[in-house]
Amino acid sequence: MTKNKWIALLSVLALSTTLAACGANAAEEPIGGDVIAPVTMEANDLQGAEVELLVGQALNINTGDLAVDSYTGEVADPSVAEFSPGRNDGSAEFNPGVIALATGTTEVTMTNEQGGIQPLEFTVVVTEKP
Repeated sequence: MTKNKWIALLSVLALSTTLAACGANAAEEPIGGDVIAPVTMEANDLQGAEVELLVGQALNINTGDLAVDSYTGEVADPSVAEFSPGRNDGSAEFNPGVIALATGTTEVTMTNEQGGIQPLEFTVVVTEKP
């Protein structure tokens, strides 16, 4: 074989090995890793609702016209979920939410400091990721 044919053959082998390795990695781990998209709900829709979350998933609560930092929250069983208060850091607004920690069911009560607004009471049911 001539030198050019050897170079071409080695180039094809190197390329096929590289592509095979890339394909193997893609099959093992999905793009984005093990990220779970949050569930987004309007605060007005939460009264009496049952919200299903996976362990590690967050409930993002849209407060509408009310300030994101005007709500406080209490979770009956803090081993199942935790309340994450809303905040405004000057460059971005972050909605309040609930983060699922472990399997189970818990009640959540959110109150608004602006007064005259009935507390929001809802249930969070947390299950394992499939």
